[in-house]
Amino acid sequence: MLARRARINDALALLTVIIIIALDQWTKALVVQYLSPPESQPPVSLIGNYLTLYYIQNRGAAFGLFANNIALAVLIGAAVCVITYLYARMLNSGPLAYKLIFGMIIGGAVGNLVDRAIRGGYVVDFIYFRIPQIVYHFAIFNLADASISVGVFLLFTFILLGGLHKTSRVSEKGNTKKDTVKQAASPTPQSGPLRSREQDAQP
Repeated sequence: MLARRARINDALALLTVIIIIALDQWTKALVVQYLSPPESQPPVSLIGNYLTLYYIQNRGAAFGLFANNIALAVLIGAAVCVITYLYARMLNSGPLAYKLIFGMIIGGAVGNLVDRAIRGGYVVDFIYFRIPQIVYHFAIFNLADASISVGVFLLFTFILLGGLHKTSRVSEKGNTKKDTVKQAASPTPQSGPLRSREQDAQP
């Protein structure tokens, strides 16, 4: 039963990967078709001036980090190794939530790798978030970047909450043991005939 549930969870994680890749490549194809050439069209408004579509070619990592830098290859390779190791550890077990989160991260990573493979080393970025009132401009990104970021955030949140939950349970068990020891060590009042004889013997 547990093995069957694990297989179902793995299938749902794989489905998440496929959906993320499909949505990522579909939106990028639309952007390339309607907003080419890059950095030449005016931003297309989605939510006023806060969220717009603006096509650029990104040769760095997520959000334009490490562009044309050897650290990019090291970062991507290390991330892929860590994700693969963590998922392999829970291949035959692990809750569904964790596997869906890994599916989001893997799907986003594969989506950007597909871009680099078919587009000559760059990825298509087009989601542009900014707050004009405070002159705040966030990096331009894509759905794959968003999927990776949300997945990593959820993963760290689950790990942190799980660690806090375990710590609280250990603390509660420790307090219970201390109370038990104290109760066992505390003297119990004597009663019955023995107590009466001791009281009579006192002057």
